[in-house]
Amino acid sequence: MNQPTAPNSVRDAASWQAVGIARQHESAELHVLGQATYTDDIPELQGTLHAALGLSAKAHANIKRIDLAPVRASNGVVAVYTAADIVGTNDCGPIIHDDPILSAGEVLYVGQPIFIVVADTHDNARRAARRAVIDYEELPTILTPQEAKAAQSYVLPPMQLKRGDFQTAFDLAPRVVKGKLFVGGQEQFYLEGQIAYAIPKEDQGMLVQCSTQHPSEMQHVVAHALGVHSHKVQVECRRMGGGFGGKESQSALWAAAAGIAAARLKRPVKLRADRDDDMLVTGKRHCFYYEYEVGYDDNGKILAAKVDMTLRAGYSADLSGPVATRAVCHFDNTYYLSDVEILAGCGKTNTQSNTAFRGFGGPQGAIAIEYIIDDIARNLGRDALDIRRVNFYGTTSRNITPYGQEIVDNVIGALTADLERSSEYRTRRAAIDAFNQTSPVLKKGLALTPVKFGIAFNVTHLNQAGALVHVYVDGSVLVNHGGTEMGQGINTKVMQVVAHELGVSMENLRVTATDTSKVSNTSATAASTGADLNGKAAQDAARQIRERLTAHAIKLYGADDGQPVRFQDNAVHVNGHVVPFPELVQKAYLARVQLWSDGFYATPGLHWDPKTMSGHPFSYYAYGAAVSEVVVDTLTGEWKLLRADALYDAGRSLNPAIDIGQVEGAFIQGMGWLTTEQLWWNGAGKLMTHAPSTYKIPGISDCPEDLRVTLYRNDNVEDSIHRSKAVGEPPLLLPFSVFFAIRDAISSVGGHRVNPPLNAPATSEEILRAVSIVELGV
Repeated sequence: MNQPTAPNSVRDAASWQAVGIARQHESAELHVLGQATYTDDIPELQGTLHAALGLSAKAHANIKRIDLAPVRASNGVVAVYTAADIVGTNDCGPIIHDDPILSAGEVLYVGQPIFIVVADTHDNARRAARRAVIDYEELPTILTPQEAKAAQSYVLPPMQLKRGDFQTAFDLAPRVVKGKLFVGGQEQFYLEGQIAYAIPKEDQGMLVQCSTQHPSEMQHVVAHALGVHSHKVQVECRRMGGGFGGKESQSALWAAAAGIAAARLKRPVKLRADRDDDMLVTGKRHCFYYEYEVGYDDNGKILAAKVDMTLRAGYSADLSGPVATRAVCHFDNTYYLSDVEILAGCGKTNTQSNTAFRGFGGPQGAIAIEYIIDDIARNLGRDALDIRRVNFYGTTSRNITPYGQEIVDNVIGALTADLERSSEYRTRRAAIDAFNQTSPVLKKGLALTPVKFGIAFNVTHLNQAGALVHVYVDGSVLVNHGGTEMGQGINTKVMQVVAHELGVSMENLRVTATDTSKVSNTSATAASTGADLNGKAAQDAARQIRERLTAHAIKLYGADDGQPVRFQDNAVHVNGHVVPFPELVQKAYLARVQLWSDGFYATPGLHWDPKTMSGHPFSYYAYGAAVSEVVVDTLTGEWKLLRADALYDAGRSLNPAIDIGQVEGAFIQGMGWLTTEQLWWNGAGKLMTHAPSTYKIPGISDCPEDLRVTLYRNDNVEDSIHRSKAVGEPPLLLPFSVFFAIRDAISSVGGHRVNPPLNAPATSEEILRAVSIVELGV
């Protein structure tokens, strides 16, 4: 683990390198040509059957009677299974075992699976699943986080983080602001839906090919459901058509159901969710309800802050605990809070069990403090950017977070100043104010918002990864690691790391499917750690091979103390000789030198005490800021993003092209969360926004014509992979600037004298509601 580079084995980075270069995604051509294999593209074996799930029609009820005879009599049906047919554990909960694969009598949300039907075709299975006759005894329901808070209904004990003495500081503060805020959830809306293909093997073995961010967890869940040891189950995932957190734990239900049916029938079974079923069954980003009170001085400096956050966890715990923890640890965002009290409760509701989503609670935690600062600025008649700057963390003081971690790499002041200049923020602010003075209907808004995001799993033991690197006799290289590819480019970055370490071109490398039989006990590809962890593990494996080859090269060609061995340009430079890499590999093979290696990495220095809510949970922080300009029609609530400027700290980027693409994608996805993507449950607890026709994700027309994304060069102070920084989740907070630009435009209706009570998503209806309140001057 983390072996130091041998002094006589180096790559000449000045003349050759494979990292830090903009390269296309390793599967880009396959994507474009339609040749990239996803789980549903895998050729079906002879005898393959298809499964569908029978779902609850009630939000909370006891099943009094269930008649599955019509299901069994349907065309093509082979078998129907209920909870009683599960020979192992009827549970797919990732942490707390409160999440049944199939309901055993009580249903807790509309869409909860009750039975599995297996038929000869997908359509026959789906039609049959809807023919069950079920009598329910309906029970009381809780649907919103507000209702959960009022009823003290929680899936976990509420958590609290305190520093200083909030109440005393609040009582002494010359100015105070209090308020409430609701921020809705978000559907992951991956292009490829949930799917699993289970294939029985000899001796109770089971191969499960599924679209998942966490193959090892799928292995454990399937093994437990089948009542076998983990070594009997192999899970493989070549790529996903998107994940965004929705395939971290929620893919378990589909993998387990397919595995249960395949094991019972001794035949391959595929379970593919249609979009409606997928959205109805699976969890989303947690929506949050906030109550806050803050004390501040005449300069806008926060003296005391308290926020009480209630999450809509859904019917089971799933990952709500870690999501709430990350929200608590990101409430501060980029601001020093001396006396603070942060509370978070995971409200138990009769809705889908909410789960991971890009940002994992961080965005929900940080938006609350940004809303508060926006309030303070308007109360003082100041520009919100100036209030943000007053409250920024310092570099040598005021640099300890509420949970006790020292910030040693703070660049938010310099980064924000750079963006303020490059975006011409002050000039545009004056121009917008002038425009609004003469435009009674259309109002423009502008906002600059910063980001500080901690990188690491907030469960310490998950911060580990493994990899295998094989060098074949012809000099080609095969890489396998524990991360999963969902379009974000992790395989491309890992290939670059290995290519750089061995001095070979990318064309000589290939990455194979993530496979629990190759790298075991992997962590989910989540928390923005994919390239950090797996890149380091692959580097460790490649380094061991390079050092063995170095030793053999010296043995063959001698050593020159003044010129160490160099691996570059597909050749090895040793003592005046330039030996093609394949030639040295062949000679090493004949000399019985090991040409494969495993690698391992565990992020150092992490610790966290969940009881005291303190420690050093993050390896480092990624920073960023964005400026957005919008125009709002105050008669219809329609709006448009005119221009967005984003500056993101990717450290020493491994691949600028991929990183810029990730920032752009995260910006638009986050904008959708905060503006158009509204989840709506009817009074009976049924999710009505369960299809593209009723749920609005951003389209190309929603993207600004002028989108300027730049990477901020800032070498990571921590020994991350080539001093790069994560880029998966943090940029999703950049479109806070869109939300607050809309709020700024609404505020201009009342001359910026009233804080618009704007909730998210800021739909046209929500914008009109806020406009009407501002017009009344309330």
